[in-house]
Amino acid sequence: MSLDFRTRLLRTLRAVERILGVPGVLVVGSEVPNLLQPDARSTLVVSEDVDIAVPVARHGAVKARLSELRGLTPSGEEPSVWLPLDADLIEVNFVGMDPDPESLGETYVLEDGELPLLVFRYLGLLQAGPPVTVEGLVVPVPRPAGLLLEKLVTDRSGEKGDRDLLVALGLILVSRSHDLDELVELYGTLSAVERHAVKSALSTLSLLEPHAAMPDPTPHRRRIASLLAQLEAAE
Repeated sequence: MSLDFRTRLLRTLRAVERILGVPGVLVVGSEVPNLLQPDARSTLVVSEDVDIAVPVARHGAVKARLSELRGLTPSGEEPSVWLPLDADLIEVNFVGMDPDPESLGETYVLEDGELPLLVFRYLGLLQAGPPVTVEGLVVPVPRPAGLLLEKLVTDRSGEKGDRDLLVALGLILVSRSHDLDELVELYGTLSAVERHAVKSALSTLSLLEPHAAMPDPTPHRRRIASLLAQLEAAE
């Protein structure tokens, strides 16, 4: 019998628990809204993989623990992607995160024979939030505001772009008022071009049609419009 997504997600996080114990490492991407739901309910599924952000300063510590992963194996084509050995787990992707303000806005490759990382340009916006504890498992996650802003400001097109916007919707749905206040504050630190990108992304999100097994933006268009108005009023 196939397992539900929440069970597979938690089993995967247990499989990488030693990596999650490295200071500064965060689970990012589409699983954050699922984890931030009460009891990690996982009803905001967007894609079935786990993205783990590795601070460049912690790359060596993470690499030293790769041998402790169970039930996953690195892809022959891309060593930063670890594939499940059975259907009980889901794919794990390692990405780089550089908190240096001088690097914000830049994307580069951290070359390594065992664990190369693509360091994404706006993951430097993320700050660690309170970890999620579910069924005895402690999962480090970012504060919603920074991840939400990263999803909105990053320029991705096509199906990947739609998925990122639906991750943003999931984050909006699990955010509290102080998270959105923090988003507005962070938004004010961006350049005019970046602020325009954020507003364009929200406008696009409000017009997206429903996608199967993903959050439906249709009933939340007023909420999205309200957030857009908050950002415009802050300028």
